[in-house]
Order: sequence, then C-alpha cells, then structure tokens
Amino acid sequence: MQRFKSLTSLQQNRFSFPTLTRPFSANPSYAEDHDDPQQQILVEGRAKSRTAILNAPSSLNALTTSMVGRLKRLYDSWEENSNIGFVLMKGSGRAFCSGTDVVNLYHTLNEGKSEEAEQFFKTLYSFVYLQGTYLKPHVAILDGITMGCGGSIALPGMYRVVTDKTFFSHPEAQIGFHPDAGASYFLSHLPGYLGEYLAFTGDKLNGVEMIACRLATHYSLNARLPWLEERLGKLMTDDPSVVEASLAQYGDLVYPDRSSVLHKIDTIDKCFCHDTVEEIVEALEKEVAESYDQWCLATLTKIKEASPLSLKVILRSIREGRFETLDQCLVREYRISLRGTTKRVSSDFSEGVRARMVDKDFAPKWDPPTLKEVSDDMVDCYFSPLDEVESELVLPTALREPYI
Repeated sequence: MQRFKSLTSLQQNRFSFPTLTRPFSANPSYAEDHDDPQQQILVEGRAKSRTAILNAPSSLNALTTSMVGRLKRLYDSWEENSNIGFVLMKGSGRAFCSGTDVVNLYHTLNEGKSEEAEQFFKTLYSFVYLQGTYLKPHVAILDGITMGCGGSIALPGMYRVVTDKTFFSHPEAQIGFHPDAGASYFLSHLPGYLGEYLAFTGDKLNGVEMIACRLATHYSLNARLPWLEERLGKLMTDDPSVVEASLAQYGDLVYPDRSSVLHKIDTIDKCFCHDTVEEIVEALEKEVAESYDQWCLATLTKIKEASPLSLKVILRSIREGRFETLDQCLVREYRISLRGTTKRVSSDFSEGVRARMVDKDFAPKWDPPTLKEVSDDMVDCYFSPLDEVESELVLPTALREPYI
C-alpha cells in the first residue's frame, strides 16, 4: 500500500525522468477525413496561442508522414513567433491519436518503398524531439484513445491533460514491433517495472491511472473540456505558471479504483524485474501456480500471444532507456524501427499487422516462433549502428539540449 500511495504524489509539469468540445475558431469541420495534410491537421488560433487539431477521425487520427511533417513545420514557426505565448494539441472524434498508421506503412513496405518508411520514422522522431525540447508551454489534451506513438507526440511536452474518456496503451508487441518514438524513455521511468508490463502486454491505462504514475499532469472530466479550452483561449501569456493555474482551475482530484492495475505494482515488480524474458515468463507461471491469480494468468496469456523476438527487443530497449536521454532513446529506437520493418532479421512486423489489422485472422506466424529460438545475435542486430545505406537519425542536440 505504501508503494501505491507514492504513485499518487504530486506530479511534476515536465517529466522528471532523468527530467463542447468547443473549438477556438468559429466553425471548423471535423466531419470527414481528407488526404490533404492541411485538412488532417487543422489550426485554430487566438491572440496569444495556437492549437493543432489531429483531424483524421475515421482512422482514429493515426499518423502519416504528411501529418507529422505539417505538425513539425507548424511547431517550428510557432516557436519562432514572439506573438505566440503557448501551444495546444488535441484530436477530433473519439481519439486523441491511435499512433502510426501501420496499415498504410504495411502496404508501403510491401510495395518495396522502404525509403518512404524511413522518411516517416525520421520525420516522426524529429518532431518528438522538438516536442521534448520545446521552448514554449505546451498543452496536450489526450481525450479518448491514445495508443503507441500517439502518446509520444504529446507526453514529452509540458502539460498533459487526460479525461474520463482517455485510454492509453502500447500494443506494439502484439504486432511484432516495439514501443518507439521516445516510448523507451518514458516507459522506462514509470514506477518500478510498470513500463515493461505495459509494453509486454499492451494493457491499457485510463486517465486516472496516467495521473497516478505521472504520465499526465492534469485530469478533467470530458464534460468540462469546453470550459477548460475557453479559459485557455482567453489567456494572454507565455508564463507556464499561468497556464498551469488555468489547467488546475478545471482539474479534478482523482485516485485509481480498486480494480486498477496499479494495485498490482508489487506483483508486477516481483515478476518483471528479471533480466530476461524467459525469467519473467517463469516468474509469472510460478505466480499463477501458487496463487491461481486470474490477473497473472491473463498477463501470461497476452505475453505468449506476442512476438517472441519483439519481447526480447523491447526488454533490452526499455532497460537501456533507463540510463539515456530522450535523444539517445530516439536514435536507438530509429535503428530498431528500420531493422524491424525492412525484414533484415524477421518479418514479424509485416506478419503482425497482416494478422491483426489486415486479414484479421488473429493468428500471426511469428519468426522465430518461440523465445528459445530467438538468438542474442538477432537481438543485437536491432541495436547495431546502421550501415551506409540506412543513415543514422541525426537530431539537433547542439541547438536543442535534451531535458535530463
């Protein structure tokens, strides 16, 4: 219980890790998706602020290269504009952002356009780094579904508002991929070994749980968002404390209920603290045998459905993330993403997306099919420096110092 109480301590504005739906403008349209990135990323403004709206509701605002590219251009221009005090981001429809448009990426790779996939990751990771080093106050309203890198484009920012409609997850292991776009940075700094648990299982956190483990900074009921946004829209400031005070004014004090996974933190730490995936699985199997705990059994089932290779890559990625800055995590994740999508070692990403999102037979044929058959050399390949054909990710660390 003492461990759990510590989770609900006062959250900090920016990660302390080693650091009406009423719109602002008059009548923007959220009715349908568009191929035009200017329609997929809408802009609303007030005298002292700008809002970027992810506007592809039919795909749950899944990100494409053009969408992320427009976001980066907008954020660059807003940071340079002295008349803009702070920036907001939100989504249209029932999602904030469901992460990467992996079906689109799947088809792109199957058409042999690996350079387009490379450009997507490069654009996305560069934007995440910009977000994590942004010089102006930033407010992300994570109302609704927030999956994968959908969290990454918001979590590095200063303020993260969640609601009673928020659900956050990292389901990448179930599609043969890995939590990327900075995920190994913030997952590795969650309490205990919660990050490993979330990455292995794809389990969801609600808004209250995100507050408790400091992924979010403020909680507001969905019904109160119109007043919250109206209040923010009237601000004429670039002072973070004034923005924070306005968010707090419409915030709610909340605690996870008894069914929350956060009440399982001791068991999570006991099982997920081990150095290998095999030891983690063995610890869960032992817990199931001794306690007949249905939660442990469900956890074990989810892990056994995931890509064995992805599990081993994910564990190493998160463990390395504990000792790295955001930019270092992004550079490493970029290597992993390219190796994972170009089928140099395995076709698990393509197979996972096919099985779960294209053909939907939910029967992926993982390669290798078991943990025992995943060699150290396979895992090492994902982390090794890229060759001349695939250039490394270069971030402007000399100009934009990463937060510690």
